[in-house]
Amino acid sequence: MPLNLPILLTWLRVILIPVFIGVFYLPDSWLSPVAQNITGALIFAVAGITDWLDGFLARRLGQTSAFGAFLDPVADKLIVACALILLVDQGRTYAWLSMIIIGREIAISALREWMAEMGRRSSVAVATLGKLKTTAQMGAIMLLLWKQPIIPGVSTLFLGNVLMVIAAILTLWSMVYYLRMAAREFSGKKIAN
Repeated sequence: MPLNLPILLTWLRVILIPVFIGVFYLPDSWLSPVAQNITGALIFAVAGITDWLDGFLARRLGQTSAFGAFLDPVADKLIVACALILLVDQGRTYAWLSMIIIGREIAISALREWMAEMGRRSSVAVATLGKLKTTAQMGAIMLLLWKQPIIPGVSTLFLGNVLMVIAAILTLWSMVYYLRMAAREFSGKKIAN
């Protein structure tokens, strides 16, 4: 296993998961609910920044590796799944929205693994639609974690759940897109991006 700055940043994201979750279960005498929300949202934001930074540095420094390519999406999916489960447990979002997003992540990860075994991983590379889904999902999670009003008179939980619905729609749409890409790859047809 190579050990370089991008992989250390990815490991940092993995290590932050129990810290992130633990913040929300501390006694109120240790950390008030408002402080829990702010701290949890900031930890999640740091994880998001390290996700971008590790990929940027790996490419910039020429430190890409098979292990890094494996660990990076695992770390991403773990922290997102943990955040979604936490938000359902806290009553801030709906279980069915979280199940759609987590289910899609499992299905597409399995599809990518299968395509890689067939030597066709590039057929299901991340598309613009997947990036839009990730943006909506991360925005929703941040708002739902933060919970405190950002815009006077507008519920942050309402805005976060609107973004969750958008993320769920984009999640299903992108899943169909990736499944069609894989199916056409095996049928010998090419799809325009």
